[in-house]
Amino acid sequence: MKQDTIIIFDFGSQYTRLISRRLREKNIFCDLVSPNIDPNFFKDRTIKGFILSGGPNSVFDNDSPKIPNWIMNLDVPILGICYGMQLIAQEFNGKVEEASNREYGNAILKIKKDSMLFNGIPPSNKVWMSHSDKIIKLPENFTAVAETNNTFCAAFEYKNIYGVQFHPEVDNTNLGDEILSNFAVNICGTKNDWTSQNFIQNSINQIKDEVGESNVICALSGGVDSSITATLIHKAIGSQLTSIFVNNGLLRKNEEDDVMNFLKKDLGLNVILADASKQFLEKLKNISDPEKKRKIIGAEFINVFEKESKKINNVKFLAQGTLYSDVVESALIKDGHQVVIKSHHNVGGLPEKMNLKLIEPLRLLFKDEVREIGKELGINNKVIGRHPFPGPGLAIRIMGDVTEKKLELLREADHIFIDEIKKANLYDEIWQAFAVLTNTQSVGVMGDNRTYQNCVAIRAVNSKDAMTADWSKIPYDVLSKISSRIINEVNGVNRVVYDITSKPPSTIEWE
Repeated sequence: MKQDTIIIFDFGSQYTRLISRRLREKNIFCDLVSPNIDPNFFKDRTIKGFILSGGPNSVFDNDSPKIPNWIMNLDVPILGICYGMQLIAQEFNGKVEEASNREYGNAILKIKKDSMLFNGIPPSNKVWMSHSDKIIKLPENFTAVAETNNTFCAAFEYKNIYGVQFHPEVDNTNLGDEILSNFAVNICGTKNDWTSQNFIQNSINQIKDEVGESNVICALSGGVDSSITATLIHKAIGSQLTSIFVNNGLLRKNEEDDVMNFLKKDLGLNVILADASKQFLEKLKNISDPEKKRKIIGAEFINVFEKESKKINNVKFLAQGTLYSDVVESALIKDGHQVVIKSHHNVGGLPEKMNLKLIEPLRLLFKDEVREIGKELGINNKVIGRHPFPGPGLAIRIMGDVTEKKLELLREADHIFIDEIKKANLYDEIWQAFAVLTNTQSVGVMGDNRTYQNCVAIRAVNSKDAMTADWSKIPYDVLSKISSRIINEVNGVNRVVYDITSKPPSTIEWE
């Protein structure tokens, strides 16, 4: 059965990803894509409606993104938000102009006419505005259904086309999630059945159909994503799955033993350990560029899996724990609308040609949704609660080239950091914490001697889905213990700094 889907076109607004969050919180499945996407991408979906997001452009700009032509040929509802609303007005020969006063911040929306979009919304409601252009003349047959003190048309509709000048996706808009739900459920007729139980059952059925009698190998890192991927596939095809845990030489302290224990004992998986540490480190020798590191690691993982797959009969599929945030960050649109932030080893880092077909059952999920799936599958909370660990491992937490000496130094520093936040009962309150070996050395003094040694950065963030994150407010006394222990116990470090940058503008990982 095809999945009911609301398609969100990303025109570049800082709030766009919140639209998908709000819909998914209402159990409505949606997909966030570039306006230049090939419509064939959706051939396995039932498209119920389109949302055109806001964006930083003006509709007057020559190179501003436009409404994809193909969606106008489909008889499904459309909702334009801010820039998206202005695009609709322009498409239907309305008039948009630059406002004399840019409207930014809270405004009072006054609903003038009944509309399915505002079902259950008070006639006077606080909303969040953020725009410099506004509609001064409606397209023919369009009706203004709401206004603010600054614009006569804060919302319009025509048949199954709707537009709002404000941002319903942000917390500053009262009942904004209800407005989006009205559009998706009441207007588009989308089923709000995007639940953990339904996802698991649908995934199991799809995996069975796709795999048939073939065998599958699953790339395991020991993290939440790959562990849940393997558990889900195991439920679908049982002994046809063989999981492979690769020691790429880039793991944290004691990682190999810890991971193998819980994969076998806690999850009951059939796991093979492949020690490929020497070949990974050899490939990474003298490589400093982070994108090159990621691509090398991604390609080498595939080499290892293809080699191991030859030891197993009838292997035709490789399973990975790719998430939606990985796909978004690795996306590349040729016209420059969306650019690579970084290549994830299991998305942008993959070689163009593989002998194995990919299975990525979590590809459309955010991180918090994956954890809910894990709970539904009955996976141990210790596994579900593990902090994310990137596939490229410590290679992207070492600035510059990767060496055995640097890896050992970073392992010890990272182990101390995690140990101290666990002792302070902070581990479960923090979404992700780790140490980074910077490529900066600085002068220090130990005893009566001058030192010129490495600077270690520690980073801890809180997030729901890795799309955005804020730095964790670790108490000063805990930070002091962490710094003291790293400097005293890790030979070669004389300075520790704490990263207090949010995402955006930074990413969570340093590389």
